[in-house]
Amino acid sequence: MENAAFDSCAGEVNSKGELSVEGKPNPEGQEGLELKRKVGLFSGVALIVGNMIGSGIFISPGGVLERSGSVGLSLVMWAACGLLAILGSLSYAELGTLIPKSGGEYSYLLDGLTPLHPFWGPLPAFLYSWISVLLLRPTTFAVGCLSCASYTVYPILASMGLCLETETEELLIKLTAVLYIGLISALNVYSVDWTIRVQNFFTVAKLAAIAVLVGCGIYQLSNGETKYLAQGFKGSTTEFGTIATAFYGGLWSYDGWNNLNFITEEIKNPYVNLPRAIMIGIPLVTVCYLAVNVAYLTVLSPQALINSDAVAVDIGNYLLGPLAFTIPLAVAMSTFGGVLSGAFATGRLCFATAREGHMVDVLSYIHVDSRIPSPALIFTAIIALVLVISKNVSSLIDFFTFAVWIFYVLTMIVLLILRKTRPDARRPYKVPLFVPILTIIIGSYLVVAPIVTDPAIEYLYVLGALFIGVLFYIPFVFYKCSLGFMGPITRSIQIALNVGPTLKPMAD
Repeated sequence: MENAAFDSCAGEVNSKGELSVEGKPNPEGQEGLELKRKVGLFSGVALIVGNMIGSGIFISPGGVLERSGSVGLSLVMWAACGLLAILGSLSYAELGTLIPKSGGEYSYLLDGLTPLHPFWGPLPAFLYSWISVLLLRPTTFAVGCLSCASYTVYPILASMGLCLETETEELLIKLTAVLYIGLISALNVYSVDWTIRVQNFFTVAKLAAIAVLVGCGIYQLSNGETKYLAQGFKGSTTEFGTIATAFYGGLWSYDGWNNLNFITEEIKNPYVNLPRAIMIGIPLVTVCYLAVNVAYLTVLSPQALINSDAVAVDIGNYLLGPLAFTIPLAVAMSTFGGVLSGAFATGRLCFATAREGHMVDVLSYIHVDSRIPSPALIFTAIIALVLVISKNVSSLIDFFTFAVWIFYVLTMIVLLILRKTRPDARRPYKVPLFVPILTIIIGSYLVVAPIVTDPAIEYLYVLGALFIGVLFYIPFVFYKCSLGFMGPITRSIQIALNVGPTLKPMAD
């Protein structure tokens, strides 16, 4: 994929037709721009918590309860999902300090497997980027904005006493979601500092909202409202496949535990702050989720919880009286903050992928002054805009979780491979060996069990997308076929956005 670029504002064209910009030369004598390290420990924790606590906890509780079959098992599922996220994040803490590159799983798969074989080695990393950048991450962006739009539109219509037709309401929600996509993308493109500040504010706000819901639960418990919790494990499912899909609903809410690994090159002192932020953020979210689910069940029956499309709003209407309007507002803010941090990380994944030649080169360019990967952020937003017409959240959740855990398992295997191939490499943090092994076992179960016990069309979509990815990998990555028409397009984008090529991080 040809790296031809020109920008009179950013630099000059060299003899190869590549842009020459002021920057630090890499080992091959090339020059390029570098990302700036602006994310500290508090902001790192806020990014993790902000992304994990988004729309999921307000959409998924009923699904987890329905699939697990009982109150007791559903709470076990929430705790188990949190434990799995903690195990995975501990392994990622080692990988993130061993391979201090942005891109998360993509960078770890690429660095760990490429030396093993010239063709098969880079393929898993490419397929991960292929399915994540083009489908999975934009899908979560779209679903999050649709959820945020729902929690914005419905309360406004209710406060105005309006009752619109279903089609009109859906159109209004989609238009609002489009506005959210535009606002979030514009903020990410404008400034890292402002994105972090807004993210920190929304993280504090959503923790305050969680505290209000938990306070409602404590109030109910003090009044002896335990009849639904007392049902315990009555009716629990014993089917392995159903348990796996119950995990999917919970894991959707925990998605984001690995987001900090996507921005490693922008973290201050990543060898210290990356593991610390992970170890603070994910246990905090786990405690919040368990407490909120208990709070839900002090007010709503299991069936009412399953049937509710806005659980938190129902709780507010029941307990908060004239202050009930604060709950949908808080949910909208929480969802907005989650989508904001998710878009922040997704842009860095797209950027890291293109920097290695696995996407068109212009997606790896960053702004000359702000050093923000604006082409990658805009590209993700465009895909999300296309996907926002989708409204089947349940199938999207299953599809996303199934696909992503294939690569989580592969990444854990890479950690074990690196223990053998790089035994003497610097590891500021080293996870106990049983942790990635246990994660591999659990993750493999989550991938295999639903296919065996309850095959669905979504799983075929994943395999089909991966197969198409292989067809693109062979000519454009392995054989490095270039697209001649990309040169003028790259130059036009570069001039319009004032962006330039980046410098690959040097080996530590």
